[in-house]
Amino acid sequence: MMTMTVSEADPWHALTAARVNLAGKRIRQLFDEDPERATRCSTEVAGLFLDYSKQAVDSRSLAALQALADAQQLGGRREAMFHGEAINSTEGRAVLHTALRAPDGAPLIVNGEDVRASVRDALAQMTAFAEGIRSASLRTVDNQRFTTVVNIGIGGSDLGPRMAVEALAPYDQSGLQFHFMANPDSNEVLNVLHGVDLRRTLFLVSSKTFTTQDTLANFLTARAQVTAVLGSEARAMEHFCAITAAPQAALGHGFGAERIFRFHDWVGGRYSLWSAIGLPIMLAIGAPGFLALLAGARAMDAHFRTAPTLSNLPVLLALTGIWNANILDARTQLLVPYDTRLAAFPAYVQQLDMESNGKGVDLAGQRLERASGPVVWGGLGINGQHAFFQLVHQGTQKVPVDFIGVLRSPQQDLEHQRIVFSNMLAQSEALMTGRAREQVLAEMLAQGMDPQRAEVLAGHRTFPGNVPSNTLLIDELSPTRLGALIALYEHKVFTQGVIWGINSFDQWGVELGKQLGRTIYGELCSAPDALAHDPSTRALVAKVHAALGGNLG
Repeated sequence: MMTMTVSEADPWHALTAARVNLAGKRIRQLFDEDPERATRCSTEVAGLFLDYSKQAVDSRSLAALQALADAQQLGGRREAMFHGEAINSTEGRAVLHTALRAPDGAPLIVNGEDVRASVRDALAQMTAFAEGIRSASLRTVDNQRFTTVVNIGIGGSDLGPRMAVEALAPYDQSGLQFHFMANPDSNEVLNVLHGVDLRRTLFLVSSKTFTTQDTLANFLTARAQVTAVLGSEARAMEHFCAITAAPQAALGHGFGAERIFRFHDWVGGRYSLWSAIGLPIMLAIGAPGFLALLAGARAMDAHFRTAPTLSNLPVLLALTGIWNANILDARTQLLVPYDTRLAAFPAYVQQLDMESNGKGVDLAGQRLERASGPVVWGGLGINGQHAFFQLVHQGTQKVPVDFIGVLRSPQQDLEHQRIVFSNMLAQSEALMTGRAREQVLAEMLAQGMDPQRAEVLAGHRTFPGNVPSNTLLIDELSPTRLGALIALYEHKVFTQGVIWGINSFDQWGVELGKQLGRTIYGELCSAPDALAHDPSTRALVAKVHAALGGNLG
């Protein structure tokens, strides 16, 4: 299937014309022109309610955005993904994270293997193991109940499971304590290992290739410490499981075949929590909870495939994001959940979005003529109001915002929730309306301030406003709703990649640093190579080598 590059898509010209049509018009004025805007610019599915009425778009710009999506063959690319075509063209792979949560049905054959059958088998293995640990029928080498789970992995092998376990903590009745070890920094590694009872700890080592240096270093350190406590490496390995797309590599590191959980190479790391990488989630919330997580994602998949463009949640997020990034020149996207359980969600979406769409060439390998993925960042909303919101309100950059709120909580205190939502809704309103200099000046003069002083302060107290935002309300943060939320952002990212004409499913940008890192690691273990690097790097390698004693082996 051929896809036009963005430079060939005529609707870009229509978008430019739509922007000219809106020139000088503020978002607040769009409500005056259309009293039903708040209703028309909102939609709901799978317990997620999206209000995008505070975006700087009107019917003409939305129509142009829809035409652009059609020109870039979004519908065809979407179906190609769901049917297992090799849309990851640079690596020659299918992209089938959606198959991990698809309903059981007719076989789906990819590279000669029935994907649906292998997914069923993997779920069955995960379920038997997770329920065995939770019920204590699977026990430590000393026949004790496991009390702690440590997940060793980085990137997608860490961010997804960590985020989901934290978000679904109220549904965790496992009695297990969970720790996540991603960074090879010894401060993190030793803090985790020294803080748990190694005799009663289960280690999950998650690596797609089982060659990731950071993960292997943490695994080897953990195994050495468990070996010291349990008396032999063979006994220690009874406490270790491998989760990987390279089972032979895991066998080579001493994992028993029954403790290796496989997933496929068509599962990208940042899309992998639905696979065996999600084993920590299943251990926390049980197999029924994990199946509910999959069901929520499946509901969003069905919505994404069937809903019309302008009532399709992922597509609406994607199209308004395209408008902000490419037409309004807003090169950043802020995510602010107003629920502590979603504290790790911005970091999860950051990897999902920036590793997927941080690309500078199109599918043909040609330089893009327009900006692609924005810088995605964020944090808890009320905390941010006392930190980075200053820049969002009065800085020189336009920063679109996704506000995320959860309406009901198992631990809900109504007064606290009123405070939370009053802040969230006030921030979205303030970012849109702002405060004009004339209004600020009039207020200060009405309070009796000296007119000359008021003139000086007026600029400092003015808020430009007109900042676009979405408000996403989730009825409850259950496993089902979290699954739908994650899938919503997955499909948003995919849609934007299609429109930009890029491959959202490779990540070559992480490879160069890894390659150079292996070279420098060898030098830090022996002696720096005076000819291997630029002058700055040579000097830095020498300084670190001297500080570390030239002996990391």
